[in-house]
Amino acid sequence: TTYVTISHDDHRGNNNVDDASSAAVGGSTLNDDDDYSFDGDNFFNKKSDAEDDASAGLAKEMAQKLEIHDEDEDEDEDEDEDDEDPTIKAIAEWIREKSCSNIIVLSGAGVSCSAGIPDFRTPGTGLYDNLEKYNLPFPEAVFDLGFYRNNPSPFVNLANELWPGLKFSPTLTHSFITLLDRKNLLLRNYTQNIDMLEILSGVDEEKLVECHGHFRTASCIKCKSNYDGSECRRIILEEQKAPNCRRCGGLVKPDIVFFGEGLPDRFHRLLRKDLKKADLLIVMGTSLTVAPVSLIPTMVSPRCRRVLLNNELVGNFSVKKKGRDIFAEGDCDESVKKLCKMLGWGKELKELNKSTQIKEKNSK
Repeated sequence: TTYVTISHDDHRGNNNVDDASSAAVGGSTLNDDDDYSFDGDNFFNKKSDAEDDASAGLAKEMAQKLEIHDEDEDEDEDEDEDDEDPTIKAIAEWIREKSCSNIIVLSGAGVSCSAGIPDFRTPGTGLYDNLEKYNLPFPEAVFDLGFYRNNPSPFVNLANELWPGLKFSPTLTHSFITLLDRKNLLLRNYTQNIDMLEILSGVDEEKLVECHGHFRTASCIKCKSNYDGSECRRIILEEQKAPNCRRCGGLVKPDIVFFGEGLPDRFHRLLRKDLKKADLLIVMGTSLTVAPVSLIPTMVSPRCRRVLLNNELVGNFSVKKKGRDIFAEGDCDESVKKLCKMLGWGKELKELNKSTQIKEKNSK
C-alpha cells in the first residue's frame, strides 16, 4: 500500500464540546483512555466520550486487532532503507506501471479550500473563527446535537451558505480523484468533508465513504426515522427553518455527523478490507488530528509507501527514512497538477475540472 497525503494547513483549535464522540464537520479527538473494541466489521466501537489527541499506542493496538501489519515488519523496513528516495516522478511511475492499482484517497478540508470553502480550525480564516454572527456559546455549537435540538437556527443559516451544489465547485484535487476512479485505480475515497464536491466532480458514490456524512439524505434526531432528503433541502433553503418529523414531530437534519454522533456504518464496514487490499494511500488536505479517521495512515501495511504532499509535515510521516515516506512540500492542487502532467493526464484534468464548474445561483 502506498499513501499520498496532499493537504493544506488545517490547524486544530480548541474544542469545547466535552462529550463529542465524533464530528462530521468539527471532528473529534481521542485521549489515551478511549476504548475501541474490535467486533466484526464494526470495529470502531467507541466506549468513551472523552476527547483529546489520539495516541500512537491506540493506533498500534487497532492495527494489531485488524491484523494489518505483517510479522516480518522489521525486515520490510530494513529493505525500505535501501530503496531510492522516491519523488513525485516515482509516484507517477508506480501508477503508470500499475504497481499501484488499488488506491485509497483520504481527504480533508484542505482539498476544498481553493473552492472557497474555509477549513474549520485555521486561526483567522477557519470556519470556527468566523461564526460570531450566530451568537453561539462556542463555535462548535453550530454542529452540536444538543444545541441543535434547542436552537436549530444557526445551523439552518449556515447550511444556506454551505449547501452543496449552490455555488462551490470541485477543485483540481477533486478532479484528480475522479480521474483515478475513471481509470479503475481508485479503491475508495475516504473523505472527511461534507461538501459533496467529490460527487459533484464525478466520483462514483460506491467508491466514496463520506466519513462525516452528507446532505443527500436526512433523518429525525429524535426517533431516527428517515426523512426525504429533497424535502429537507427545500424546507431549509426556501423556508429557512428546520423540518419536523412526520412521525414524532422531532427536528430533522441532514445526515451529516454532529458532535455526539458516531460515524456511519459504511466507514466501519469497508475500512478493514480496504486497508488490506490497498497498495497506495493518498491522504489529501488533512492535518491528521481528527480521530478515528486520522488513525488510518498508522494502520497500513509496512509495505505501504507513504507520500505527503502538504504545506507542512503532519502525522507520523518521516523524511528521514528512505523508501517508505515521501514529503513534497507545497499546495494541494499544484502537487496534483505536477503528478497528472507526469502521468500524461494534464489535459484530462483541466477539461474535467472545467466541465464541473458551477455558477452561483441567484435563487435557491
